[in-house]
Amino acid sequence: MKTPYALVPMLALVVSGCGPQKLALPSDPIGRAATCGVVAAADARSKNQQVAAPLSFDKQGQIVHYALLAGAADQQFSRDKASAVIAQMQEIQDRITSGKWQDLVQPCEAAFPEANLSQSVSLPSDPLTSELSCYMLGKFMTKALASQGNAYEAQLLQYGELARALDPKVAVALEKRGIRSETARNVERNEALSTAAKLGPPSKVMDACSERYAKT
Repeated sequence: MKTPYALVPMLALVVSGCGPQKLALPSDPIGRAATCGVVAAADARSKNQQVAAPLSFDKQGQIVHYALLAGAADQQFSRDKASAVIAQMQEIQDRITSGKWQDLVQPCEAAFPEANLSQSVSLPSDPLTSELSCYMLGKFMTKALASQGNAYEAQLLQYGELARALDPKVAVALEKRGIRSETARNVERNEALSTAAKLGPPSKVMDACSERYAKT
């Protein structure tokens, strides 16, 4: 039976009066990461003293981290998965922020413990893995944050300095390991980025990278 046209406005009022809708984490990895990225952004904005001010760099990095973690689900980093998370975050942000997103803060922390900003980080013990992880994470974060204007200029300059310091180190290390073809080097790069994503919050990992490599 069709709903009488005259009742449509009344039904809309009833629905609108129900308040924010309950939310649940999706079961698929891309949807789960995208949802938690939106929740992290909403949580950070709710705690910002100035609504229009940029988020802290740690918080902005945490939002990007969910895309990184989705891309790092396998040994070889998948940029397609990371891009899918970012695209889906844009699609679902209005629906999530208009619902009871606060109820998802704890579930997201449980689903993505690597994104917890309070955890400490340690770089890999293998020199090549460590150097290449820092190099690739810096490249990824620079590209991800480039659209934010001057909000994170200091960090991007820091990452540029780190890239210049690591360029010759990485080239020499790959050569010594006999990794010479571009195909083989891409495999190493993707594995390193996957490793880097799981080390902890990107801002903390990059600080550790700069401490070890940019000041030597």
